[in-house]
Amino acid sequence: MLYHLASMLQDSFSICNIVHYVSFRSIAALLTSLCMSLAFGKSFIAFSQQAFRNSARPFTPENHQLKGSTPTMGGCFILAVAISNLLLWCDWYKLEIWLFVLVLVGFGAIGFLDDLYKIWYKNGLYPRQKFSLQVVMATCVVLAWIYTKSPSYEICVPFFKNIHIDFGYFIIPWLVFIIVAMSNAVNLTDGLDGLAVGILLSNFSVFSIVSYLAGHYAFASYLHIPFTGTAEVAIVGSVLIGACLGFLWFNAHPAQIFMGDVGSLSLGAGLALMAIVSKQELLLPIAGGLFVFEVLSVIGQYISIKYYGKKLFKMAPVHHHFELLGWQEPKITVRFNIISIVLCLFALITLKVR
Repeated sequence: MLYHLASMLQDSFSICNIVHYVSFRSIAALLTSLCMSLAFGKSFIAFSQQAFRNSARPFTPENHQLKGSTPTMGGCFILAVAISNLLLWCDWYKLEIWLFVLVLVGFGAIGFLDDLYKIWYKNGLYPRQKFSLQVVMATCVVLAWIYTKSPSYEICVPFFKNIHIDFGYFIIPWLVFIIVAMSNAVNLTDGLDGLAVGILLSNFSVFSIVSYLAGHYAFASYLHIPFTGTAEVAIVGSVLIGACLGFLWFNAHPAQIFMGDVGSLSLGAGLALMAIVSKQELLLPIAGGLFVFEVLSVIGQYISIKYYGKKLFKMAPVHHHFELLGWQEPKITVRFNIISIVLCLFALITLKVR
């Protein structure tokens, strides 16, 4: 809205030209998202305590059962802040912005339904139902992106500037897999106060930078990465960073509210889409290495118990393993966030080491 308003007023007020710079709007969007979250967060928590009280997750350490009175579905607040600021700062003629609204709202709706079922019936959607809805929504997003943007079907390989794998039409199931996998990975990681949102902050930061570089022809040429024209996506990342920072203010230990599936599913899918539109999907397993580790811990635990009758970890996902080792929840969160920052910095280095 402000971008288009500035376009109409720039002939009369030259200062309006500053709004056309992606760098200015990115910083402004981050700050307004943060301020809006801090301003309205307590009111939403008060509302959630009446409407969205949930019991603690099963199969968690005993101390987590004390969190049963903490309200959930804070993801609704994150999405409301994010979409309102996207409306405020983005160029809505860019089709990528509509794709991000689609993925955030679509996966948020799946998470919202799952959270409601947990509140009403003490059990969420059946795993097959939930997975099917995610696949359908991810397919819609991928097909919309391919139809509107006609992107290259090649995959860029980190560390190698001249290796590009052409997936052809197999790009569709590949991208659907990335969105669904990252959505569920963030969902599995969201088990400790401030854990998932903290790791998301560093990842959104990295892919905001990557999107900006891929959208700037000179930078893209210099770094030998595909020029995608996705600079506007950096503003999306900034909005999500600001909204997540504001949410972390209330989600830090001891948490006053949880994001719920409505937040974790939508934010994970949004992160995946940032990597997809910037053509750097293979940076996700590097920057989001902890998300991958959390998923592998669950898969490894299942296989180990089913086929060998032994536990690989004391409890999965792996953050609960460290809890049962005696680590305090804040220590796990801080250390995991430090590791995430290191992984994200390493992912950025790969853009130059080619």
